Formats: sequence, C-alpha cells, structure tokens
Amino acid sequence: MSDVVIKVENLSKQYNLGELHHQTNSFRDKVTSFFKKDGSPKKVETLWALKDVSFEVKRGEILGIIGRNGAGKSTLLKILSRITKPTSGKALINGRVGNLLEVGTGFHPELTGRENIYLNSAILGMKKAEISNKFDEIVAFAEIEKFLDTPVKRYSSGMYVRLAFAVAAHLEPDILLVDEVLAVGDAQFQKKCIGKMGDEAKKGKTILFVSHNMAAVKNLCQSGIYIQFGKIAYHGSTEHAVDCYIRGNLVKKYSNRIGYSIDEKALMECRTKGFEISNVEIFNLSTPDLPVASGDNMRLRIYYRTSLKFISPAFILILKDQNGIEIFRLSNMPISGYVINNLFKDGYVDLEIKSLPLVKGTYYIDLGFVRESVEWYFHAENLIKFDVEGKDIYHSGLELDRSRGMIWIQHSWKHGEK
Repeated sequence: MSDVVIKVENLSKQYNLGELHHQTNSFRDKVTSFFKKDGSPKKVETLWALKDVSFEVKRGEILGIIGRNGAGKSTLLKILSRITKPTSGKALINGRVGNLLEVGTGFHPELTGRENIYLNSAILGMKKAEISNKFDEIVAFAEIEKFLDTPVKRYSSGMYVRLAFAVAAHLEPDILLVDEVLAVGDAQFQKKCIGKMGDEAKKGKTILFVSHNMAAVKNLCQSGIYIQFGKIAYHGSTEHAVDCYIRGNLVKKYSNRIGYSIDEKALMECRTKGFEISNVEIFNLSTPDLPVASGDNMRLRIYYRTSLKFISPAFILILKDQNGIEIFRLSNMPISGYVINNLFKDGYVDLEIKSLPLVKGTYYIDLGFVRESVEWYFHAENLIKFDVEGKDIYHSGLELDRSRGMIWIQHSWKHGEK
C-alpha cells in the first residue's frame, strides 16, 4: 500500500476578475445601459490563483504551506477540501479530510455549541456513537464547558476557533487541513493546537498547515512548500522554505538586501567642515543576505571621509524604537574603551552586536561623532531605519515580539528540589 495520501498533479485555478455584461429587460439594467457611454461588453480580466502545481504528501507528514497574501495557499486548501473545483489538473486524496479553513466552518449560528458539535461531526461523516465517544474530549479541549448550550452566534471569534479546531482534530480525520485561522486564538491555545497536531501526526495523520507564523511552521512541520504568484517556488526542508519565503519578500518589503534604509537628508546634514559620514551598512553575520532577526549577530559599518586630524574621537550610536524612545546607546569611548588614535584618513568603523537583544519591530539609529571626547562634532537623528524579524529562539513555537517586552535577555531556567 502506498504511503502517498495526497497527490497533486498540474493543478491550476483561474478566476475571472470581471464578467460579461448581459443585457436584460429589467428596469435596473435599462437605466444602467442608458447612462453607459459604451454599450460594448466589458472585457473579462482573469487571474491564475494557482498554475501547474504538483506535489505529494505522505501519510503522517506535516507539510507547511507558506507565502504572501494572495499567493494561492487558501485556494489550494479549498480545492483539496472539495469546496471549489480546479480549472485544470487533479488532486487525488486517499482518506477522510477534516478542515479548518475559516472561523466556524460548518457551524450554524442559531444552534448551540453542543448541537454544532453533532452537526459538524455528521458533516465529516461520523456516526452518532462515534461522536458521543469523543464528545467530552472535544468540549474539554475547546474549554467552552460554560457556554456549551449557548448559541454559537454569541461566541467570540476565539471561542469559535477553539470549538472548530477541537471538532476537526478529535474526530479521526485521516488528513487535516488548517489555514491561518489559528491566528485568531490566543498564544496559549495556539501552542495547545500545535501540540495536538504533532500528536496526531505521530498516529499517522497527515496535516497541511498554512500559516504566516514562521516560528510555528519551523517548530511543527517536517517539510515546507513556498508558493509565490500561484506557483511552487520551493518544496523541501522547512528551514529552506522559510528562508525562501523571507528572501522572496525582500523584493517588496525592503529597499535593499537586508532591510534597512538611510535618510539621505540626515546623511547630508552629517557633513561638517572637514568630516562627513558617507554611508552606513548593516550586515547580518548569522545569515548573510537576510534581514536581521532577534538573536542574530549584526554588524554596523560606518564609512567616513575626513580632511582633518582627530585625536581619540568617539562614534556614538543611539538606538530608538518607532516611538522615539531610547533603548540603549553605545560608543567606542569611553564606554567600550576602544581608542581610535589619530583619525586622519578616509575609512570605516565597525560596530558588532552579538545576539541582537531586540524583539520583532522597527527601529531607528542616531549617529554622533565626538572629537577629543569633549564636544559633539555632529549628531544625526533617525539616520537609519531598520526592521528586526521575529525568531523562535527558544524553540517554543513563539516568536519574540513586543508582547514580551522591548528587549530580550539571553537566559536559561533550571529547577531542583531539596
């Protein structure tokens, strides 16, 4: 018996962005036609949401599907769920499919949580005895005991997700399709869901997981597909798929290769008599050609030109968040004790920061130059703007972001008993 449970061959899906205007005899159409300057049919624009997509998924595999909004991820899952038909190609599925593609899929708003469990389970093809067997387990996982007999139209989006996932995951589907809908739930429940999906995969269940949470994808998935403009740009290891996704996003997201920009006006204002900052570069020493992320090693290179001689000058960096709040400042003198003797030729200064202690977000850098440790020679505010990507540093399934503070401290925990 083959281990392949999903086989997709040359799958394509085309959508019409407009439609032909057919003349009818309704009053509305006659009025519309009267005011139209051109009575010719409207040209139909088409969009290929998917184009010649082919891949296989084996039993027990957790496949991450990533890509930008509009790349075709959700369209792919809808075809696999038989919600929509492909324009061409085919998808062969061996097993019962459970899906969680949008909040409250298959729920009736007027029915209670209890009634919807039975209804949703019946839609998945379960018998009443099977549903009753799993009922208490579903309710406990969803944490909705108090609201079990309340119509789901009164549920919050988070409660919808908890119940929908509990039903989809506990009713023994052979294949589980999960879209970005889990992002609606709280962090603790997301972690609980990821743990449940991992447990189901160990039992031989196959899971396709669509998410923009790269930490969760890396933590959960054994392989990954990166979709770009409706085509598979990469299919292979999860790590490489995520790297391709980030690299592919650089074209739109960043002005250059590692995600920083320089305020040219502020750079011009740096030019004082006999000395100027000519350029600044940021390098990711941990993963070259990718934007810096929490915990990466970063190098800031400051290029300068000078026609004067400076004795023991100091370069000063002030790092601020997007609200202008200073996070820290660094300088070669006197803080770091690195002396630059007799600066009198064009050159550069490198500042390296190990294990960047910043969480995901946008930051600004002020640069200053002090001569002879006495007076400011210049001070350029907001000279550099750069982004820091989130990273699952502790392999917990959670990225470092502002909900966990402004900076992070490298640390570890231990526990002992007397």
